[in-house]
Amino acid sequence: MSLSIGIVGLPNVGKSTLFKTLTKKEVDIANYPFCTIDPNVGVVLVPDERVDKLSELSKSKKKIYATVDFVDIAGLVKGASAGEGLGNKFLSHIREVDAILYVLRAFKNADIINTQLDVNPLKEKEILDVELILKDLETINKRIDGIQGDLRQNKKEAVKEMAVLKKAKDFLEKGEVLIEHLPTEALAKAGEFADDETEILKSFQLLTFKPRLYMLNGKPEEVVKSDLTKFGENCLVIDVGTEFEADGLSMSERKDLGLPELSGTDVLVKKSYELLNLITFLTTGEDETRAWTIKKGDTAPKAGAAIHTDFENKFVKAEVVFWKDLIDAGGYAKAREQGKLRTEGKEYVVKDGDVIEFKHG
Repeated sequence: MSLSIGIVGLPNVGKSTLFKTLTKKEVDIANYPFCTIDPNVGVVLVPDERVDKLSELSKSKKKIYATVDFVDIAGLVKGASAGEGLGNKFLSHIREVDAILYVLRAFKNADIINTQLDVNPLKEKEILDVELILKDLETINKRIDGIQGDLRQNKKEAVKEMAVLKKAKDFLEKGEVLIEHLPTEALAKAGEFADDETEILKSFQLLTFKPRLYMLNGKPEEVVKSDLTKFGENCLVIDVGTEFEADGLSMSERKDLGLPELSGTDVLVKKSYELLNLITFLTTGEDETRAWTIKKGDTAPKAGAAIHTDFENKFVKAEVVFWKDLIDAGGYAKAREQGKLRTEGKEYVVKDGDVIEFKHG
C-alpha cells in the first residue's frame, strides 16, 4: 500500500527544510518565495523496532520497513485558487496525495523573510483552508453544471449526487473544510455525511476532504499554548531547524544534547500513519523481515493481499502470533508450545504487531 503525504504551507515556513530532514534528499532551500516549483517526492522509512528485533531473532538477510511518500509542494499564497503565484499548479499536486501536512510558522527568526505581517499559525491555517475551499467550490460548481441534463431526466443517481454536492457546497460556503464533517473513529464523531454520500464525494478528489496534520514549526516556548487546543489532537510542535541540525544523531547522542530520544520527524512519520488509520503486520524468516501496511479493520485474507493476491483469493488459514510473544518465546517452536501461536480463519481481524504466516491453496 502506497501512502503519500503532501507538505503544504505559505512561502518560507520551513517546508523544504522539513522535507530535506525527512528524506535526507537534497532539495533547493532558499530564502525567497516560489523557490520550489515542482513537487519533490521522497520515500521515508517508518521507524519500527519490531522489524529490528524480529530480524535479529530470525537472522534475516534483509529488513524491509513500511514507508511513507512525502511530497514537498511549493508555497501557496493568498489567491492561489485564482491562480495567484503558481497556485493552480500547486493545488493540482495536492489532489494526488492521501493526506495533507500543514506546515505553519511559529518561529520568530526575523532573518527569514515572512510573507505575513506577523507570526500567526492560526491565520496561516485560515489562508490555506480558504484556498483549498475555493478550489473545491470550483470543482463542485463545475460538477453541478455537468449533471443538469441528467437531473432534467430525473435520473435517480443524479438526484442523489446533487443532494450530496449541495450539502458539501453549503459547508464550504460557510468556510468549513469537509474533513471536519466526516465520521472520526478517534473522536467517536458520527459525521454529517453517510457512507454512501462519502463514497460519492471521494470520486471528486476534493482538497478539503483529505485528512490533515498541523505542524507548528518552532520551539515549544515560541508556541502560544491556546493555539494548540484550537488545532486539536492532530497537531505537532517541531523545531525543524533543530531537527535539521540533529540529523543523523543516535538516540543516546540526542539524549546527551537534551533532545527527545525519538526525533520530531520520526514522531511525524508515525503520526501520519495513525492519521490514515493504518496499521502494520509483519512477516519474518531467514530471507527477510518485513513490515506490511494495511487498513485498520482488515481481515486476514485482505491483509494477505498486501503480499500476493493468491493469499486473499486462495486463503486457507493464517498462523498468527503477536511480535512481542514471538520474541519472548525465542522462536516459533516455543511460541507454539506456549499456546501463543494460533491458527486463524477468514474472519480474523488483523491487529497491529501481528506476525503472520499465510497458508493458501
